[in-house]
Amino acid sequence: MNDPELPAYAGAASVRPDLVALLVEAAAAPPGWASRVTPDARLDGDLLLDETELAALAEGLCEHFGARADLAALRARLDLAALEALTVGDVQRLISGEAGA
Repeated sequence: MNDPELPAYAGAASVRPDLVALLVEAAAAPPGWASRVTPDARLDGDLLLDETELAALAEGLCEHFGARADLAALRARLDLAALEALTVGDVQRLISGEAGA
């Protein structure tokens, strides 16, 4: 997807630019933060998203991608260890509709 309104994030080439933009917006991230967004980056442990930021991300995902991108429902199915291990790649698979997200 090439959205001319979305900025390019050099450090996140393997993550969808629209997903990176939503993460940056949800985190109200400072300049350069987007370079930390990789498929293996954990939402909690690496990106340090708190519950408010995760809720903002969930809302943005649903608005941008529709019902298939229900991060809240995904998180509700996970135990604590799986929540801590949830990655950007997992979210990317969720919005792509891939099984196993």
